[in-house]
Amino acid sequence: MTCGIPWERIQAVIDFHGHSCPGLTIGVRAAEMALRDLGHASESDLVAVVETDMCGVDAIQFLTGCTFGKGNLVHRDYGKMAFSFYDRSSGKGVRLLLHPEAQGEMGAEMRDLMGKSARGEASEVDRTRLDELREAVQRRYMELPLEVLFEAKDAPPPPSPARILETLTCAACGEGVMESRSRRMGGETLCIPCFQDGEQKR
Repeated sequence: MTCGIPWERIQAVIDFHGHSCPGLTIGVRAAEMALRDLGHASESDLVAVVETDMCGVDAIQFLTGCTFGKGNLVHRDYGKMAFSFYDRSSGKGVRLLLHPEAQGEMGAEMRDLMGKSARGEASEVDRTRLDELREAVQRRYMELPLEVLFEAKDAPPPPSPARILETLTCAACGEGVMESRSRRMGGETLCIPCFQDGEQKR
């Protein structure tokens, strides 16, 4: 197995996430590359920016020490299998993009069967085959060299560090809202849900 993370740590990731799957494996390998090149968040000013909300984000959080609560795990909802890592203290950064060919020849068949399963059209034979393919793709992800699994690109500028901002009161619901997430309508300060509700009523 090419993956350099000890099996005990991988098992801990699986326990944290709740199941093992190809998506989780992608996150394990992305975290492995970040740890190799930039270090753990406890050893560096590490920041992770993820462009998907798939299973692998849990592996990145667990293995790198980057979390939403600390402000060094940032989600950008772009729907891309891409992960950027930065060490603010050294200025180093890299964006890892999963190679489309990483699944190999099994990828097309697996995607087709996943579609059939999602539509409720998969037979028992299809489901068994899909399980086999998922396990095979997962093994492939674990065995491929990192430089083959991911395309490493220059990282875009890192996100700004987390800041403590003023809490404002929404004029519609009365709930507190962070200043940077507030909206103005009709001369009033609103939270995002109340602002959207007001727009829909116009």
